[in-house]
Amino acid sequence: MKIGILGGGQLARMMALAGYPLGHEFVVLDPAKDACAGQLCEHICADYNDEEALAELADRCEVITLDFENVPVTAVDFLADKRPVRPGAKALGVAQDRLAEKNLFTELGIPCAPFAAVDSLAALEAALGELGYPAVLKTRRLGYDGKGQVVIEEPGAVNAAWEELGGQPLILEGFVRFKRELSIIAVRSTTGDTVFYPLTENRHKNGILVTSFAPAAAPAVEPLAQRHITKLLDHLDYCGVLTLELFDLGDHLVANEIAPRVHNSGHWTIDGAVTSQFENHIRAVLGWPLGATRAHGASAMLNWIGAMPDPATGLSYPDAHWHDYGKKPRAGRKVGHVNLNATDIVALQSELAKFAMALGQQLKNEGADAFNTSRA
Repeated sequence: MKIGILGGGQLARMMALAGYPLGHEFVVLDPAKDACAGQLCEHICADYNDEEALAELADRCEVITLDFENVPVTAVDFLADKRPVRPGAKALGVAQDRLAEKNLFTELGIPCAPFAAVDSLAALEAALGELGYPAVLKTRRLGYDGKGQVVIEEPGAVNAAWEELGGQPLILEGFVRFKRELSIIAVRSTTGDTVFYPLTENRHKNGILVTSFAPAAAPAVEPLAQRHITKLLDHLDYCGVLTLELFDLGDHLVANEIAPRVHNSGHWTIDGAVTSQFENHIRAVLGWPLGATRAHGASAMLNWIGAMPDPATGLSYPDAHWHDYGKKPRAGRKVGHVNLNATDIVALQSELAKFAMALGQQLKNEGADAFNTSRA
């Protein structure tokens, strides 16, 4: 079967790498001439609103998915008249607007930070009066990896925050003092069958995910996370991989946001789970039986941001699983990752320390915070 993907980045690339052994072919639509999935897949280089290109994609494949949640909903609606698109426009519409997302959390009884829509400086000041300081001002649309948001610590910072982000739909969120950030990845098939991956603990630097550990030690809240994401899957009549990012407050969870696609915090599953999130996504959108999601011991995923280290140096550590996305170096860009696996978390800490020693100075240059082996 030939599968179409809206978006041709590393997520599409890894979907294709998981799908080829299952006997499938892939075609991506992406406006970037150097889209990294185009190194492996047929590539239609066109804007997401180009109806002629969308029609070509529909003609060349049998089912369509996506690696990018900011594809125009109009494009998905156009394609849905021709081919199944999974996940569909309903999930995209929620994920693309933080206000719609928070309203859905509230409707479904999923705890989230207090919030208020903001459309003027006066509205921002009024919302701060209700939510207090600190608070986070965010664009309602398009922000990712820490972009499009400003933390407002005190009244003197309000005008600067407004000058940076004002003039577009905004949302103000109350600041959540959490112990750690978690994510849960679920997969729901066209048949309604659903599986969950173990909770993952995530660490960020400058708004970008740098390290994920799985399974996260969270027996008290894991069933709660599964209940929260199940409500979303059912409400959205969802098909494919869905990720729910969460703040862990110790005895309860606060939802941050959803991602209607395979997710960076699930990259560990390629080498650390029975079935990767990428393979299970392909299985789900085709209505195939879903694979087991249990972890092989403990895993750590380390993102490479900006540029790849020398692979010869990294691979001198024999237990490293190296993933290069074939992307040109650029500040703040995710260009690859490495997965490390061990029998348990204690052994994993030792593996991380050895890997850090193997990379030496390169590790410091790429951001040593990503390899801090202490855990909260």
